[in-house]
Amino acid sequence: MKAAQIAKYGGKDEVKVNEIPKPAVSEGRVLVEAYAAGVNPYDWMIREGHVQQRVPIALPATLGGDFAGVVSEVGPGVANFKKGDEVYGHGIVLAGNSGAFAEYVLVKAGNIAKKPKMLDFISAAALPLVGISALDVLTNKMKLSKGQKVLIHGAGGGIGSIAVQIAKHLGAYVAATAGTADLEYVKGLGADLAIDYKARRFYEILKEYDAVYDTVGKETYEKSFLVLKKGGVLVSMTTPPNEALASKYGVRALYESSGPLIVTENLEKLAELADKGAVKVHIDKIFGLGQARRSTTSTPAIRAEKS
Repeated sequence: MKAAQIAKYGGKDEVKVNEIPKPAVSEGRVLVEAYAAGVNPYDWMIREGHVQQRVPIALPATLGGDFAGVVSEVGPGVANFKKGDEVYGHGIVLAGNSGAFAEYVLVKAGNIAKKPKMLDFISAAALPLVGISALDVLTNKMKLSKGQKVLIHGAGGGIGSIAVQIAKHLGAYVAATAGTADLEYVKGLGADLAIDYKARRFYEILKEYDAVYDTVGKETYEKSFLVLKKGGVLVSMTTPPNEALASKYGVRALYESSGPLIVTENLEKLAELADKGAVKVHIDKIFGLGQARRSTTSTPAIRAEKS
């Protein structure tokens, strides 16, 4: 089978599409024929070696995490999937899986779920990491409820766009920051107020918000404390909690790392939202597997080429 791999850490030219043996199914694992794989910033971070000190991986390694496809084989001890099931999930090597930028993915059964019926394979493949990130932050860390006010930074991006939709589904009032080109798109997602971050200072406009979801970091993170009311919560995807600022403003500051949360139970909750029409996926670009080195870090999916 074909797989997009790295043999050493470095730039995009280190990504090679190799012919390798199809993984053999094993205890507790499922072999999935991948129809599409999502692209996330974590993919290039692995490629460049930014995580090797924390989570070393054996090289050569197949890149890619999010994917969707059809079950080809089921290993011993797996009861909730069968051959022919349409599934989606996270096949990243950091979790002990075989990597998603390949024609077949060997994945732990606990890292997949039945694909949302309302989404095609490409849209489903772009959803797991961004969707679980948004779902966990809004429902678990923020416990967002109807009538509350939330500010979502980077709403034109993968995580931010899903977060806007879930927040509206929960009944919140949603303010969102985005670039000029994305303002209409963000409004179309359901944002009550879309702010051009280059033209307006969000912290001079918004006050007394219950929660802020930061996917941008740096100055945006620090200025977000000004928006919150006492007892509010700021959750960041990029910045560890600044306890000094949290104490100063009387709020909670939390950090989100969603990789370990991409498990069957959460994927099923996300699929339910997609099937209700509460979550739609925007695909930026589609690449063939042979073009893996050209893939970007926004919200595209890589379509797996067939031999």
